[in-house]
Amino acid sequence: MHLAGELTILVVSRDDALISAARAGLKERADYRLVIAEDGKTAQERLNDIEVHLLLCDLDTVDDAQDNILTRARVSHPGVCRIAVSSQNRDDADSEAVRRSAAYLYLFKPLTPHQIALMVKRSLEMNELSRRHRLLSRELKISVDDQIFEERVDMSVKGGYSQFEKLVYASAKMADLIVEARKAAVTDLPVLIEGDTGTGKELLARAIHFNSTRVDSPIHVQNCGGMLDSTLHSELFGHVRGAYTGATADRLGLFRAADGGTVFLDEISDVSPSFQVSLLRFLQNGEVKPLGSDKLLHANVRIIAASNRPLLEMVEKGEFRRDLYYRLKGFSLSIPALRDRREDIPVLTDFFIEKYAGVVGRRVIGITQSALDRLQAHQYPGNVRELESEIRRAVALAENGGYITERNLSAVFDNLVVAPDVGQQAEMEGGTLKEMVERLEQRVVVGALTRFRWNQSKAADALGLSRVGLANKIKRYGLHDG
Repeated sequence: MHLAGELTILVVSRDDALISAARAGLKERADYRLVIAEDGKTAQERLNDIEVHLLLCDLDTVDDAQDNILTRARVSHPGVCRIAVSSQNRDDADSEAVRRSAAYLYLFKPLTPHQIALMVKRSLEMNELSRRHRLLSRELKISVDDQIFEERVDMSVKGGYSQFEKLVYASAKMADLIVEARKAAVTDLPVLIEGDTGTGKELLARAIHFNSTRVDSPIHVQNCGGMLDSTLHSELFGHVRGAYTGATADRLGLFRAADGGTVFLDEISDVSPSFQVSLLRFLQNGEVKPLGSDKLLHANVRIIAASNRPLLEMVEKGEFRRDLYYRLKGFSLSIPALRDRREDIPVLTDFFIEKYAGVVGRRVIGITQSALDRLQAHQYPGNVRELESEIRRAVALAENGGYITERNLSAVFDNLVVAPDVGQQAEMEGGTLKEMVERLEQRVVVGALTRFRWNQSKAADALGLSRVGLANKIKRYGLHDG
């Protein structure tokens, strides 16, 4: 494989024999540039100053096997190929350090010039193959996103619906959001999700993780609301035994437990100004300092944060750090409230009916149009979570083998019949009473056919019509599928 351009090899060692072998093994390659650093601090400076393609670290040189330049480079420069070298008589700490750094190779001294040249060449080629694979994967995902975006209009016209992991939707607003979420997933940038309580922020965060390159590593969730700084620090950064009363054992912390994966921080707007500093430091360089410890560790974690309050407004009021805000919003996504995407209510209703019918052991065919009209008229201060709770209750109350009816809905839906925008639109279009009623009837029939994907038997049952009666209305209004 041909690797274009000059490739910089950074060797971190004070071992003259190893350095000489590296010089001798790489001197024949005009496209290799060899840079030597005597310690981890100097190596980090070199990584920050120049473009390094391969890092060869002598573990005999580093002071702390658990937090060496290899481990830090994995966080600060993940694209750099990493090779570890040590004496064969070193202890198991080196093996743990290599594991945490995800080094490509772990070699034992002494090494010949030929061995070094061969291992460097193979490692760089494998790193390049891995890089190309990631690029192709991202291009493929983006291609799929574009297709989803192009098909969105057809989907809404034909009454279909789509899913992004466990997020179910049919509206144009959600379709646009999911296109952006898929693009965010294939990057490794932090993501900030804003939306009202109950809109599905955690579901979206999980969907992003499961469609990212970190899918093989864990995702951990931490709700930051109403927590003391010390408790939140212990949960995220960990603590050592004796750090506080009751700390009887070391705690790893979610950042290190999710190493290589994702941490979802819900209600990020609730963290204190002092804790915001700790989060900012972690986002900048992956530093993890357990409570009660002087040791500075590192973790390679992607952060997805969520807030039910507009963070930018909090920034302008001085309630949230501006630098942390811009660190968090590598990608910014906003989930619309359910009242602003009422097209999703029918498909969500069907999804929840199917879900909870199985849970409670009942056969529920669907929901009547009149009951659905009431659901669509509601404002949903609790958003999708409120709708899900209502359907779970209604399924339990519905007749086995029948439909959810108005009688199965909570009292809050009693005075709601038709969503205001439908009735108001029919009235605003004018005409005689008969003409307005016909327009309204046509919309109700279209709504039922769309919800049941043009299954005329189910639509007729939901509307309380015979199949012949429904067929007559379809013919009368000139309706057709698609």
